[in-house]
Amino acid sequence: MPFGHDMAYSLASAVELVNTSPATGGEDGLADLSDLQAFVESQQVSGVDVLTTRDLGQVRMVREAFHRVFTAPDQPTAVRLLNALLSETRITPRLTEHDGHPLHVHYFAPGSTLAEHLAADYGVALAHLLVEGEWERLRTCSAPDCDRVFVDESRNRSRVYCDSRTCGNRMHVAAYRARRRA
Repeated sequence: MPFGHDMAYSLASAVELVNTSPATGGEDGLADLSDLQAFVESQQVSGVDVLTTRDLGQVRMVREAFHRVFTAPDQPTAVRLLNALLSETRITPRLTEHDGHPLHVHYFAPGSTLAEHLAADYGVALAHLLVEGEWERLRTCSAPDCDRVFVDESRNRSRVYCDSRTCGNRMHVAAYRARRRA
């Protein structure tokens, strides 16, 4: 399924957000306000003023809600979890151009908190994925020591590792060495 630019960007940003969680096997990537600021800058989140510890706590809760959607055991559960998250946001679709980006749609309401902004924009992208019957594209890495999430954008839905250069390569080398020992 080819994703439009806005959807692909929002899905990738949702993945980046979820993968800051300690639940994905690493350290907390949102340990403090400087981490949150770095995330906002790296994902080019627009309309963000001064960040507070309240923003940090709220974004962590949204992050964990998205993690539950990505790791849901089935599509109906993912839909229920995503609906619960979206019901807590004020969604106001509007067309906008900013920061050199072409015309695109923002879903968060003016004056939203950062957490509402992320929940609305990333949540709508995930909702479109679910509506298209593509729930199985939400994946967790198959490497035994990795719990990072990703969206499988491959044509035949065959991607199994979060990153082919790290987890994928490590697993292929391990399989090769195991075959050589046999």
